[in-house]
Amino acid sequence: MSNPDRFAGARLQESAFPDDHGAQDPAVAAALGAWRADPARGAGVVVALQAARLLVPVVAVADEVEYDEHGLAHDKSSDMAAVLLRGRDGRLALLAFTGLEQLSAWDAAARPVAVPGPLAAQAALQDGAAALVVDVGGPVTYAVTGEDLLALAGRWRAVELDGRPAWLRPAEDAVATGREQAAPQGG
Repeated sequence: MSNPDRFAGARLQESAFPDDHGAQDPAVAAALGAWRADPARGAGVVVALQAARLLVPVVAVADEVEYDEHGLAHDKSSDMAAVLLRGRDGRLALLAFTGLEQLSAWDAAARPVAVPGPLAAQAALQDGAAALVVDVGGPVTYAVTGEDLLALAGRWRAVELDGRPAWLRPAEDAVATGREQAAPQGG
């Protein structure tokens, strides 16, 4: 018998997106559309992802399998896990989606976990991924890689410097060093 008081005093964490209904952020949609029309505009996608809510899919993964008297396998227990894809080059990518429509087009059974764009980038790095792939099921797929992934995860701010995209160190670091530093973006 389970203890009825085991959850006494427990509180659920409030959502960071209490009014979210799963729609794609118009700023992200516009940035993806601009990049699709002109691949030189990738910095605009990363800028939009800095402030965006992304949906990281989680799926059930069989932990233990048992076989019935007919030899058919059945899940005995399962865990929920974020989805990592391995590219043709062997590198891993964490998936994220800009809306429920985009997530469902990829896998209607996946469950969304709403996170800020920088947190999705951090999760990708923590899972050993080389990319954060946004909207893998389309209509526009974008991969955040390299310095862009590191900067997004580190909450650096994307800006344009002398006509080129660059990253500014977060304000708290700038205060500690006494100045903001720019690093060229080379994604």
